[in-house]
Amino acid sequence: MAEIAESSDTSPDPPAPKSDRREEFDPETMRRTKPGAKRLVLTLSVLVSFLIGFPLLWKSVEIYRAPLLFDDIDSLSKRMESEPLQFPCNFRAVFVGFDFGSEDFDRADNLKSSIANRMDGFVSGTSQCGTCSSNYSVSVVMESNSHCVQSRGGRRSCPYQCGAISSVDFASDDESIDGSLERVLGGECSGLAGKVYTVVVVNEDAGDKAVIGKYRHAWIVGRTQEEKAVENIAEIFVKVFSNGGKEEGLIHGEFMPVGADGRIVLSFNLLNTDPQDWIYDWDFNTIEEHMLSPLVEALGPIANITVESQVLYHTPKSCHASWDDELKSFILNTGDLPFFVNSNEWHLDTSTAAGGRSKVLQLVLYIPSAKECPLNLQLPNREISKANGYISPMWGGVVVWNPKNCLQDPEKYPAWHKISPQDLQKIFEVFVAQIRQLIGLKSDNLFIGTSGRSIMLASEKGFTEWELDALTRQHTCFNLRSCATTLSSLSRLVQSLPRMIIKDEIGKQVKLSMEAAKQAESDASHGIYDAAAVSSRQSRALAEDAFFHPSIMSISYYSFEHCFAVYSPFFLPVSLHVVLAALREWKRYQRENKKYFAWKAREDAS
Repeated sequence: MAEIAESSDTSPDPPAPKSDRREEFDPETMRRTKPGAKRLVLTLSVLVSFLIGFPLLWKSVEIYRAPLLFDDIDSLSKRMESEPLQFPCNFRAVFVGFDFGSEDFDRADNLKSSIANRMDGFVSGTSQCGTCSSNYSVSVVMESNSHCVQSRGGRRSCPYQCGAISSVDFASDDESIDGSLERVLGGECSGLAGKVYTVVVVNEDAGDKAVIGKYRHAWIVGRTQEEKAVENIAEIFVKVFSNGGKEEGLIHGEFMPVGADGRIVLSFNLLNTDPQDWIYDWDFNTIEEHMLSPLVEALGPIANITVESQVLYHTPKSCHASWDDELKSFILNTGDLPFFVNSNEWHLDTSTAAGGRSKVLQLVLYIPSAKECPLNLQLPNREISKANGYISPMWGGVVVWNPKNCLQDPEKYPAWHKISPQDLQKIFEVFVAQIRQLIGLKSDNLFIGTSGRSIMLASEKGFTEWELDALTRQHTCFNLRSCATTLSSLSRLVQSLPRMIIKDEIGKQVKLSMEAAKQAESDASHGIYDAAAVSSRQSRALAEDAFFHPSIMSISYYSFEHCFAVYSPFFLPVSLHVVLAALREWKRYQRENKKYFAWKAREDAS
């Protein structure tokens, strides 16, 4: 029995049942089937659609910005600040009747150096934009009966015909002398940059006088020493021909009444205060043809000028005049002038030609009523104004005209009148003088300098040649500075607002403005005054058009932070849920895949 018991204890164990092997499978760590990828594919497709749609969304809210010439604009602005625009000028002094030898070149050179040194004394320390203060040449010609001596060195000067001055009769009237000198000295010098300005000094007993002509020359007649003549010549060159004869107290060139678009509208208004007393009319077409057309043509390079006129009735002034028994007239002093214009009754702003940024100059002819006629303006020194008018800078001018028979009973005086051509001529001469003052020139015909007085001849078109040259230079400089300032402001504005809309039209205007400015600088350096003025006017107008473009006030000027704040409430919550769902699904798929591979490895091992 014992043996049998041992035999039963050492026998092999039977195989485990199948139910025990099932208990060895752990569903937490294993799975028998491969996990499906449908949920993962759906989640990732939603995420990819969001990723693809984000660039499309960003493109849809993108702001279009035409390229602007930022570097060129900065360069132009720096040039205008550091290097004032200088026009080339050529000054020539002709000495007639002085004793010298045929080979006396050193004397001519010494006179040239003396004039140049004295001119440097009249020029201020800093170079002024639009002048010839640092870009000029001086030449001296000494002429006697049969020979001439000309200074040497320096830039090439305009050729001079020896003996030409001897044909001029300096004992005749100034108009004849001026015309003779123009025939002798006038004309352009080919190949020479800039205009040529000449002062002729005649050392003879023909009366001491100094006259500045209508063209580009002046003459000094009388017994004088060379040192005194040098002083006069240098002062005329600098203060008259270069600076335009401007003095302290006059309107500066920066306030020239030219619109940003380069246009001026001259609006002439005839005001009948009380039509019950009398009604006046004028022949404006004749005046426009004979007096205003030459003026408009002369100022053509500086501004595009249009002329209009109107006749108004029932236009009383805002201030009251007082009767003066001594002068036998009604008097208005200078303290009453600011209240003269009646803005409520004078409907002057009726111009249809002045559109956009054009400048309108109101030129008013005021005819008082019978109750306050004659009406005169009294100067601060208690003298009566000869012109009987005044100007208001940047607005225009007023002329008071008293009818000849204004003291008569209006009932005996015809109701309708027409201003005579003679009176109209005098009135518009005053208007032309006012226009000269408004653009910064002198209204009288006398230049008073440190070396004496000089008579300035008046031109039929209202402006002499040397005055137009000075205006052209100064206005060219002012236009280029305005252009540089406007474009610099636009550049800073655009760069400070990255989401500002910049249309192609603005970019094109900026490009054309820069091209016109460069052309103006090139023309100025070569002494082409009129072309430089026209190009500078175009550059300023285009810069103003670009800066004030209607699209530049768009509401889409919000920053990137603003854009993010606007769109994030719509897209950020959904996008966050999609990303989190995709991450969660990816982790689930990785976990289930590990379970499957764990079961697969156990099965392979079994």
